[in-house]
Amino acid sequence: MVQKAKILLVDDRPENLLALEAILSALDQTLVRASSGEEALKALLTDDFAVILLDVQMPGMDGFETAAHIKRRERTRDIPIIFLTAINHGPHHTFRGYAAGAVDYISKPFDPWVLRAKVSVFVELYTKNCQLREQAALLRLQLEGGSSNGVDASKETAGLLAELSARLAAVEEQAEALTKQLGEDSADAAVVATAAHLERKLTGLRRALDALEPGTGGGAVLPAQG
Repeated sequence: MVQKAKILLVDDRPENLLALEAILSALDQTLVRASSGEEALKALLTDDFAVILLDVQMPGMDGFETAAHIKRRERTRDIPIIFLTAINHGPHHTFRGYAAGAVDYISKPFDPWVLRAKVSVFVELYTKNCQLREQAALLRLQLEGGSSNGVDASKETAGLLAELSARLAAVEEQAEALTKQLGEDSADAAVVATAAHLERKLTGLRRALDALEPGTGGGAVLPAQG
């Protein structure tokens, strides 16, 4: 059974958090509230999140400052951030959001279906990435067990490699769809850079997996994915 992904909702207004929960409840994931930037950073210290929905205008630490702190931390820098704002000061304001590390910038009032669809893409990517890491860990245990016990586990290993490759292919397909979607939504350089970063991570995984195939020397270590 796949563990539910966590989605962090950051807004200083309780009614906005309630509205977001109503919109995203259909995704059947774990929704975590934060009423300030400081509270959001505290939640990020202990939990892993698939995506962050971050309000721009908040008293104290605003959304831009919060995003800057998130992107400076090694543990959280790769978590996708979707900015939500009730104000629109034109392209410059939008660019500031992307420059702060956002993968999307949505003005209120927003279309609930569109927001839910965008969040679901990141949840799917996160879930498949988690499945991939679990499969990689299982593969390592299998390889180590076969080596230490002197057991010929080639058939089981081949099966695990095939399963791992299939899971990675699914993630690659989702990433390709996401890149296309982001490209259609905005030509902003920050968005393109975010998609390119994801593609580089997947390329590294694919190379590591290929190195585990029989006849390639084996013993390659799959990179950890954050």
